[in-house]
Amino acid sequence: MLTKEELPDCPVATTVQLIGNKWKLLILRNLLARPWRFNEMLRSIPGISQKVLTDNLRELEKDGIITRTVFPEVPPRVEYALSELGDSMRPIIRAMEVWGLGYQQMVREAE
Repeated sequence: MLTKEELPDCPVATTVQLIGNKWKLLILRNLLARPWRFNEMLRSIPGISQKVLTDNLRELEKDGIITRTVFPEVPPRVEYALSELGDSMRPIIRAMEVWGLGYQQMVREAE
């Protein structure tokens, strides 16, 4: 989680700081549906590298937005899921989806 010193004064800037890159938004989009394993998430997000996915998952976990569960199996199985805090972002992502659908429709109708 961010410290008090790291928190921007603006609440919108706080949200952008936590989830403001395209990779984090696409990770959250996936996790809204269900928990995901690393490799299936890697395959589901075109253009993301293994390193970038790892870095973003670590940041989201550090900020308390997702959870990482390691199952005691051989080979080890790891699942990522939204935390309660992460699930509270559902309306934000849904609003982005609705806006994006409207924009896509407007562009299609303009052609």
